[in-house]
Amino acid sequence: MTRWSKRAGMALGSLAGGAALAAGGWIAYSRLAIDHHLPLPPALDAERERFGGGFAGSLHAYVDRSGAGVPLVLLHSINAAASAYEVRPLFERFRGRRPVYALELPGFGFSERANRPYTARVYTNAIIDLLETRLDGPADLLALSLSGEFAARAALERPARVRSLALLSPTGLGPDQARRGPNERVHRLLSFPLWSQALYDLLVTRRSIRSFLRQSFYGEPDDGLVAYSYLTAHQPGARFAPLAFLSGRPFSPDIRQAVYEKLTQPVLVLYDQDPYTRFDALPDLLMQHDNWQAQRIIPSRGLPHFDQPEQTFQALEAFWQGLENGAS
Repeated sequence: MTRWSKRAGMALGSLAGGAALAAGGWIAYSRLAIDHHLPLPPALDAERERFGGGFAGSLHAYVDRSGAGVPLVLLHSINAAASAYEVRPLFERFRGRRPVYALELPGFGFSERANRPYTARVYTNAIIDLLETRLDGPADLLALSLSGEFAARAALERPARVRSLALLSPTGLGPDQARRGPNERVHRLLSFPLWSQALYDLLVTRRSIRSFLRQSFYGEPDDGLVAYSYLTAHQPGARFAPLAFLSGRPFSPDIRQAVYEKLTQPVLVLYDQDPYTRFDALPDLLMQHDNWQAQRIIPSRGLPHFDQPEQTFQALEAFWQGLENGAS
């Protein structure tokens, strides 16, 4: 062995030892110094109702029934620090004009955060539970990002309960959808008890949250959303659903063929540039299915109701008004 290779081996050994020491230090810091029981205020200034308790677990939804007409159900996205705060501008816009429900999906907010399989089936069942137990008639669903897949499944399985879907920057329309799906090896690695909490804590520092959200905003992230994301990510059990998300458990490789293309309800897609998903399949979907329509909200990057609220509200209102006119 040459002198250089000996020195290189010693250097690599020192690096590995240093990395192990740093990892051990962070695990200890996560357990002893990070508060995972921060006070969590409501994400929305509205009544919160508890229901469910079956396969999807105990669920919560923010509710405002002061308006009349077809109910509107709002669904936040799935990410490392998701919450109903993501739909806050939409809730505030439409409350009082129609009944509005903002569901907190399993593993997030005040809904149950138990260590369970967070799959598309769990999330779809949660939506169906809301539709069947809290609403008297069909509703319009509005979902962000990956939650659009669950809303579409609920619409396909319970067509009488869903009048329409509005999908904001939905997933499942990119060129790589066949490679999407659960990776149990990755999930076992991420969720290993020794380091799962420490790993998650690295993802949800204030700096990490702001950096992540900056990718979804055309301008600077909403400060209220950043602050609430940090709080909701520091709750007991907060890591379970996000780590399942990172391992692909809630994704469906066949969502376009098995679900999107079989929908019969009117569907509106609002989109522009999104660093986390692509829309390559959208033109063909629009051309082949008359019930689908789309509108670009420019400029926006995944959260158009924050970036361009008036454009977004006008597009949604025109879509729903068209449904009313078609029914009259």
